[in-house]
Amino acid sequence: MEIGSFIELQLPQAGEWFDSISEKRIARLNSGRAAIYYALSLTGCKELWVPYYQCESVRDFLSRKYIKIHYYHIDKDFSPVDIRQAENEAVLIVNYFGIFSSEKIQSIAASYRHVIIDNSQAFFSPPLENCYNVYSARKFIGAPDGAYVIGDGADRLIEKYKKGYSSDTSLFLLQRIEYGCEGKAYQSRQLNEQRIDKEDVMQMSSLTQYILRGTDYLRIKKKRKENFELVNSQLKNINSIHVMQSHSELNVPMVYPLLIENDGILEYLLKLGHYQGRWWNYIREELPEHVFEHYLARYMIPITIDQRYDREILKTLCEAILLFIEGSGNTWEKEQG
Repeated sequence: MEIGSFIELQLPQAGEWFDSISEKRIARLNSGRAAIYYALSLTGCKELWVPYYQCESVRDFLSRKYIKIHYYHIDKDFSPVDIRQAENEAVLIVNYFGIFSSEKIQSIAASYRHVIIDNSQAFFSPPLENCYNVYSARKFIGAPDGAYVIGDGADRLIEKYKKGYSSDTSLFLLQRIEYGCEGKAYQSRQLNEQRIDKEDVMQMSSLTQYILRGTDYLRIKKKRKENFELVNSQLKNINSIHVMQSHSELNVPMVYPLLIENDGILEYLLKLGHYQGRWWNYIREELPEHVFEHYLARYMIPITIDQRYDREILKTLCEAILLFIEGSGNTWEKEQG
């Protein structure tokens, strides 16, 4: 044990969110994509069904691991529509945006074998039985990386993998506080992203676990739920996604998914200093315009609702959106019948 020298970063170590899970049922890993591969390994399957509407980093990682990937579409309720599962194939079910109840996800999972629930966008959703549940920490918490796999015997492969190190590319977490998200902080964050892109499956780093043990999870849950409800009250009348249709009081969303036909709104928001974006533009190049996933990639805006922001800031963001789209139409649903 080291004694003396300089004092390191110190956070209260109250524990991880999943501390109540038996160590036999949890594996701590470096990234969500690595966790999906790890969960697939636990099933014993070599092939995986994944949705077209998914981050390309997942499929790229799986391809590097020589996993055969099958793709399926989702309907406007974000449920699978064309999975034709064989005996040796697993299925990845995504809890999009963290807005769907455990009951909805369970009802989807019940139709398949060897199910992996991707809760990367739903960190606080409870793990379901008879499947493997994947969680990504950094989408909800200021951590450089980190993921969990939860399910029966989830720990049995963990010793195959080396311990990860994340401190070398974690400077962006401190720079964001002093410099904001542009410039130095953004460049440093890109280095962290490149590190994660190159990494194989690894055990969660000590730094990441230290941060996760020092996080105020109850505050995060409360704030995100309040912010989601506020943004929904402001934008629900212009949103083509019925976000409350399968919602539960237990849901703690990652973002507020706003689906509205407008190509110019992001540029407008950027000029105001509102750094919103779109997900997975590569889908527009790979799928035809008439499919739902293409439409989502073009028009869905994941509105920030996280714990850093208070009601007044989010009201300002919503007001800017409403002013910009005032008088514009949302025609896609009408065209689809």
